Amino acid sequence: MKIRLASTIDLPIIEKLARAVWPKTYATIISAAQIDYMLNWMYSTPTLLKQLDSGHEFYIISHKEIDIGFIGLEWYLEDNLRQLKINKLYVLDAYQGAGAGKSLVKKAMQLGLQSNVNEIFLQVNKANKAVGFYKNLGFTIKEAAVFDIGEGFVMDDYIMSLPL
Repeated sequence: MKIRLASTIDLPIIEKLARAVWPKTYATIISAAQIDYMLNWMYSTPTLLKQLDSGHEFYIISHKEIDIGFIGLEWYLEDNLRQLKINKLYVLDAYQGAGAGKSLVKKAMQLGLQSNVNEIFLQVNKANKAVGFYKNLGFTIKEAAVFDIGEGFVMDDYIMSLPL
């Protein structure tokens, strides 16, 4: 598997991957209307471009020249608290359990260590099976939080962290 830093021309690939993964991942967790709302809100190519322009980094993982997943990272580099947030991490269903997600998290850990980050953190839906995946990688639940995201929808998440 290969991981590459995404550029502007890769953003439609990230959108396509998100639109392939989200319906299966969240079908039993949130409504189809909320899935559509969140995909349009967070994963449209123009939104991804704004994130890229504001300093987010995206990495795409491929297997045998096929793009199979991605990670989105956001840096918070204050003097005393240096954090790296995993904003997005998705792998196509057919490749889940094959090490792609773990490879992407390890890439984030490597980047975090290079930047003297104190911790990596993320938000994950409380009912998402990825909670167990993150626990297996050493993340712990810091807190539970509900975020109003508009249109009557909420994100009911755990905030998980991994000290570096």
